[in-house]
Amino acid sequence: MNYATAPDGVRLAYADEGAGPAVLCLPGLSRNMDDFLPFLHGFRDRARIIRMDFRGRGGSDWAPPETYSIPHEAGDVVALLDHLGLERAAILGTSRGGLVAMLLAATVKARLSGVCLNDVGPVISPEGLDNIMGYLGRAPGYKTYAEAEAAMPAAHPGFHDVPVANWAAHVRALWREGPDGLELRYDAKLRDAIAPAFDTTKPAPDIWPWFDALSGLPLALIRGAASNILSAETASQMRQRRPDMGFAELSDRGHVPFLDEPAAMAVLDTWIEALP
Repeated sequence: MNYATAPDGVRLAYADEGAGPAVLCLPGLSRNMDDFLPFLHGFRDRARIIRMDFRGRGGSDWAPPETYSIPHEAGDVVALLDHLGLERAAILGTSRGGLVAMLLAATVKARLSGVCLNDVGPVISPEGLDNIMGYLGRAPGYKTYAEAEAAMPAAHPGFHDVPVANWAAHVRALWREGPDGLELRYDAKLRDAIAPAFDTTKPAPDIWPWFDALSGLPLALIRGAASNILSAETASQMRQRRPDMGFAELSDRGHVPFLDEPAAMAVLDTWIEALP
């Protein structure tokens, strides 16, 4: 594992593997770089794949909770690009990572060479936010990885025909084993930091301008058909605004696809081909 340093001194963990156009992988809210192992295994012979842990997650330093914000995380991405000496990189953003990618397009577009959004768009479905607040910052309650693996199919009703190996990798990416059971691989204070933004009783900010800022960049979208974060209606609006956007909807996946599904890999393949 390698480290870069954010402007405020926080260490940011990253991995840098493969050869080809640079693709920076940004994970979901409480997730980490291990979520992109399927993408790494499938595409490292065609892309330089840089996987990053946001502050407070995975191998990165925990930080003051008030800095667990999309603007701070976007700044950390720029710091990592500077550390690597990269003028531009494409971004594969899962959920929260996709929101960060869109903000970067709206603020420092010259640093981007393309964006692929994994099950996220400019409108976040309230039921998905409620679901996240149901578990965020709380220990999972499983004693062992084996117990967690067995529980995954029932805990993810929108997912079907998932290989056992995928669930095994999934629980190891989410949690680590501790003396009293599985533990979080992120700062539990993340819950308090983002709770105000997840208040579904208040109007959500309009971030469609962030999406529109992606104009001119190679763009792709992958959606789980059972997603509780990215609605079919929002995905349809995104496609209307960007008819050239690569798109795959996975009938047997929810939030979020693993990125090893054949339809997802086909979209990623075409997207990488389009990168400068």
